[in-house]
Amino acid sequence: MPELPEVESTCRGIRDVLLNQKILSVHIRESRLRWPISPNLAIEIKNSTVLSIERRAKYILIITNKGTLIIHLGMSGRLQVAPLTSPARKHDHIDFIFAHSLCLRFNDTRRFGSVLWTTHAALQHPLLINLGVEPLSTAFTGDYLFTHARQSKTLIKKSIMNHFIVVGIGNIYANEALFYAGILPTRLSNSLSLAECKKLVAASKKILRYAIKRGGTTLRDFLSPGGEKGYFALELAVYGKALETCIQCNNTLSEVLYINQRATVYCSYCQH
Repeated sequence: MPELPEVESTCRGIRDVLLNQKILSVHIRESRLRWPISPNLAIEIKNSTVLSIERRAKYILIITNKGTLIIHLGMSGRLQVAPLTSPARKHDHIDFIFAHSLCLRFNDTRRFGSVLWTTHAALQHPLLINLGVEPLSTAFTGDYLFTHARQSKTLIKKSIMNHFIVVGIGNIYANEALFYAGILPTRLSNSLSLAECKKLVAASKKILRYAIKRGGTTLRDFLSPGGEKGYFALELAVYGKALETCIQCNNTLSEVLYINQRATVYCSYCQH
């Protein structure tokens, strides 16, 4: 599943090409996504100009002078800027057609993604209005996490994946951040000290920034008609490495533990 760094990297990649460009038309091949695409989308967005491309949580906001596209990549979605002459492939559901014979193509194998349109303030949309703070913002601090954690008896991994507290820390990055902070994912949130919350926030920011940097490197060729995936292979410390050797202490990592049905791996020597 694309997580925050992949979504941020996607935003940066398409922003470089599409900013200030006009959407001439829309070609919808499949409207049955997570929510059906509005039958009026092609009419409402036609001849609108892209003013900015932003990210909120895992949502991509393409803000135009007429309204905002709110795009979620779901489990398997991806966006690619491609030549208009590039043949559509299976699961290429929507083309947003721009000048200079370019299109922004939405591909989604499993169709859990969404493409929504609003003419109101995007951040007031029901999907966005109640979301928590951005993990890379100045609002996400050790004090902020400590305030929420001390009020909760849930596991700390579940807390940092709760998008009403902080957005965008998905399963992979929760595993990694907890490892580098030295905190067991099975700890109760209210057992963490302020110092531990500060370490966890710092680790979360560091791993996300690094992942975004790595993702930016792999997205350098957004015009490729081959449509290569923009998502990167992060140099993971624990996620997906059950029973392998810990990179810090050389002991064996845990077996896979499922927390809220999400795979969890940790080092019982380095994490406490």
